This record gives sequence, C-alpha cells and structure tokens, in this order.
Amino acid sequence: MQRLLHRNALVTGAASGIGLGIAIRFAREGANVALNYIGDRTKAEAALAQVRQVQAPEAQSLIVQADVSNEERVEAMFAAAIGNLGTLDILVNNAGIQKAGDSHDTPAEDFDRVVSVNLRGTYLCSRAAIRHFVSRDKGGVVLNNSSVHEIIPKPKYLSYSVSKGAVENLTKTLALEYAGRGIRVNAVGPGAIVTPINRAWIDDPDKRREVESHIPMGRAGTVEEIAAVFAFLASDDASYITGQTIFACGGLTLYPEFRGTWASGE
Repeated sequence: MQRLLHRNALVTGAASGIGLGIAIRFAREGANVALNYIGDRTKAEAALAQVRQVQAPEAQSLIVQADVSNEERVEAMFAAAIGNLGTLDILVNNAGIQKAGDSHDTPAEDFDRVVSVNLRGTYLCSRAAIRHFVSRDKGGVVLNNSSVHEIIPKPKYLSYSVSKGAVENLTKTLALEYAGRGIRVNAVGPGAIVTPINRAWIDDPDKRREVESHIPMGRAGTVEEIAAVFAFLASDDASYITGQTIFACGGLTLYPEFRGTWASGE
C-alpha cells in the first residue's frame, strides 16, 4: 500500500535515526523525499542511498543542507526542495538535539542552542511550509517529532523538556489557526527508542534493563515503529486528525510506577 504516492515531503534531521527511518518509510509509501542534514555530507549521501533503494525508479529524492535554527538557511532549504520537487505536501520537523547537565549549572548558551534547534527550528520550518501551502491553496501536512517529555519532566535535560513542551503548544496553535485552510498539524511523541543518540544505554545491558524496566510494554521501541506513526499521520487515513500528539512510547505516559497499588492503601 502506497498511501503517499506522488506526495512530496521534506524531513529535517534525516541523515540518521528516526529522521532517516521516516524518510525510508515515506519512500516506501510512494513519496518523493528531500532529506535535510547538517554537517557530514558523506553520512547524508549514505542516507539518501538507503532511501533510493526502496523508491520506485521514477520517484525523486535529494539531500538539502541547513541548520534549521538559521532563518536564511531554512528559506534556502525550502527553495531547493520545492525547486527540485516542484511543490511540497508534507513537512516533518524531526531535527533536534539535547544537552545534559544540572539545571543550576547549565550555561545559558547551551540552553539557548537546544531551544533554538528544537523550537525555533520547528517554528521556522513550519512557517516556511505553511506559507507554501497557503500560496498554492491546496492544504498540506506539518508533523513535529516531539517526545514523551512534552508532558513528562526530564531532570538534567531542562532545555530539551522545555522545548518539547513548547512544541506541543506550537502544534496545537498552528493546527487551530490553519484548520480551515486544509492544513493539518500533528506531533508524534516517541518514548525510549533504539537510535544512535541513545547508544549509551542501548549498548550497556544493565542500563538497558533499567530503562526498559520503566516501560509498561517491557521494551524499547524501534525507529520503524515511530516511522509508521508518521506515515499514518501524513496520509489521508488521518484526514480528520489535527492538533494532536500521538504518543508512541510503550506506555511511558501512563504513569508506569502506578502499575502497583502502593498509592491506594490497599
């Protein structure tokens, strides 16, 4: 089933991890895909090769470099993507970073950088996409890669948690503002997922057991499972859904420590 046949998508932070997984899934679903990256072009070209392996021969894909927190580079990225694909139907705001540290010792510049990429970048790319959608008057889809930490606090990752909480409100606000113009805006909130950014606990059996002990389903999620949610939300199967965050987290948002009855006194 190719639910995204002939759709054109831009995925930010698509050189690895969840972003690459989304790009591959969209390609399998028939979409033409522009993969955004920052930094290592060789890595981006390897990601592009993976996408092209699953695409139909007539489908298009390309890489576009940009720091999503930089306004001028975002505008240039959209110009390149639309110039090559002809138009844009779907934006996935996936690019994101995090920095750990005690909140009282976190340098302001570290806080600013995380918020700049995770929140400002989401805003700048969403604005560019919505301008394009409005100009062609055919609607469109914006999808934001958020986190369970948009609602679950994350000590020592204050800037990350704050940025994701703001992404939740950005998602709802844009969804409400543009619902009448055929533009849907939704988010996906992954939990603990097996990606390169989580190598510290994925490759350590003791740490992995500790992480997974807090997940009601008892295991970390896969990139493919998250990409499947994005594909659903991008498709017409989700045509009546907007302003929502779909949590794909194995139950982490269900207050797993309440699986027992310790709080009821019984």
